[in-house]
Amino acid sequence: MKKILLTGSTGFIGSTLVKALSKKYLIYVILRKKSKKFSKNRNIVRIKYKNLKNLSNKIRKFKINTVIHCATHYVKNHNFADIKKLSDSNILFGNIILENLKKMGVKKFINFSTVWENYDGKKGNYFNLYSAYKASFVNIINYYKKKLNNIKFINLAISDTFGQNDKRKKIINVLKVNYKKNQETKVVSKNLHMNLLNVEDVKNAIYLILERNYKSGEYLLENNKSYKIFNIVKNINNNKDKKIKVKWLSNKFLKEKSYKFKVLKGWKPVNSKIEDIVRIITE
Repeated sequence: MKKILLTGSTGFIGSTLVKALSKKYLIYVILRKKSKKFSKNRNIVRIKYKNLKNLSNKIRKFKINTVIHCATHYVKNHNFADIKKLSDSNILFGNIILENLKKMGVKKFINFSTVWENYDGKKGNYFNLYSAYKASFVNIINYYKKKLNNIKFINLAISDTFGQNDKRKKIINVLKVNYKKNQETKVVSKNLHMNLLNVEDVKNAIYLILERNYKSGEYLLENNKSYKIFNIVKNINNNKDKKIKVKWLSNKFLKEKSYKFKVLKGWKPVNSKIEDIVRIITE
């Protein structure tokens, strides 16, 4: 059975992947010492750690085929108090994993980055400090890629995600929570367009990477089209008995452009259509 070390297992994307992949693979998850997550699944090995030195000492003892690095700490607009955690989570933690790849016998390293590293389609145009840290980690990966040329390094630049069991304060989940409560949602603009990707499509991409021999490089995971949030709301109000309440704060045209990395051959989003978004909000 293929052995996978997965970081960020308690986050939205990470927890979705653990649940799916543990049906087929042996999954090693990294958890803080007091965590009780994943205690009842035979295909999940929990690696608990106290600090990063302790983590390094533990993971190097395991033999791992693939690392899937989902761990992240997101802050849209940081303040001074956020800097250490942004640095520790988005740089230092992942660097500990990279430093131990050779000892673990890893053959493939899959990293999640963000399209916000290249805001408005411009290379190196960081949207915020978080995206700058994510881009810096990609540079660190490139250092190890030269040093460890027998390991495949796959970087996935991913657009905004949505899906079941999402607890984040992302726009689709905020709309969903307020729809259930029959409360109004404030949206920045009536002309806000977003590229939204269902976590199910992310999961499908990971299955492909695990089973196929992709070359090292940066790949783009995004929807085939952007959706106007106004049209999602309109779809709900035209087709559902229960209406969704939204207050539009402006009419400003807002639509991000993506930097065109390579598309993952054989993959396409099939669960990210407008009806999929509507279903997640209203179910």
